[in-house]
Amino acid sequence: MTDNHLIAFTRGVPPVESFPIKRLEECAQAVLERDGNRLLQYGKAAGYEPLRERLTAQYSVSKGQIIVGSGSLQLLDTLVRVSLQPQDYVFLEQPTYDRVLTIFRRSGTQLEGINLHNGLLDMTQLEEKLRSGLRPRYFYLIPDFQNPSGAVMPLAARRKLIELSKTYGFYLIEDGPYRDLRYHGQALPSLFELAPERVIYMSSYSKLISPGLRVGFMLLPPELVESVRKFAEDTYINASYLNQAIAYEFIQRGWLAENLEQLKALYRPRLDTLLQTLEAEFFGRADWVKPAGGFFVGLNLGAGYCVPNPSALQAAGLALSDSRGFFIQGGEQFIRLPFCALTPEQLQEGVRRLSRAIFS
Repeated sequence: MTDNHLIAFTRGVPPVESFPIKRLEECAQAVLERDGNRLLQYGKAAGYEPLRERLTAQYSVSKGQIIVGSGSLQLLDTLVRVSLQPQDYVFLEQPTYDRVLTIFRRSGTQLEGINLHNGLLDMTQLEEKLRSGLRPRYFYLIPDFQNPSGAVMPLAARRKLIELSKTYGFYLIEDGPYRDLRYHGQALPSLFELAPERVIYMSSYSKLISPGLRVGFMLLPPELVESVRKFAEDTYINASYLNQAIAYEFIQRGWLAENLEQLKALYRPRLDTLLQTLEAEFFGRADWVKPAGGFFVGLNLGAGYCVPNPSALQAAGLALSDSRGFFIQGGEQFIRLPFCALTPEQLQEGVRRLSRAIFS
């Protein structure tokens, strides 16, 4: 690596070496030969039926509760459009996924951030807001390997959150794209598994197979699913059945489970290298969650330190996401570090450059 080679800690994307291209070619050929006439025609807005049936079995819901779309964000945007009014409130973790924050802001609804402290949701702040009379329609969360912090919500907090949602009558929107990408330790039950009647669950195959397939899904309560389905039908008729069929074929052949193990083997040393280098370069000058999976580590700089300006970053050979995009307000001392698309050597060098740019 040359000294002036740019190291980009920007988007949380998988590396190209993770793409199962040959297997996806086989799946595409198989589904086109078997069912090409149906896949290349218009379809129903709820999505490719065999994939919906598989999700029905996986999540123990009725098929009518499942909509498969062009990525889960598209489905969230549709849900927001059909169910929120400007006077409604939405709660979000702070920091949170910047694209989701954009979707909610675009709706004109009222947004309230509940802070994460060392990766833990501030339950006292949440309860104070609820007792003050604020009643959110939704609380959007990423409980497993949160984007951008990397945090995992403890089981006790999950149970408390569900209890509050029942008491105060709001839905939890659980986003689970990183849940299966655990590199160490044991999984906790999802919010949806604990209380399916209180949770809208969304996820996708973007991080598990390929983001270019654009196959995501949402599990909705019966009182919301029909309006989302109808809006989708009136807007884009249906998302790509061909891509959904390719994803379904990949799963049916048992290749998703194999691919997950390969991804874990690829990403585990990258996460471990990032955490080791942060310990060496930032100990005592920042704090961060030490995630056991996912795509991100969120770095909180200590008092007196701020994220370098764009010209300083450019001079250091670095690129970062705008930290303020993850916050309703603030974010000047936060840095998101995506690690999956960078090699261990790039991660080491990138963290060292970042340390010099901030502390030198």
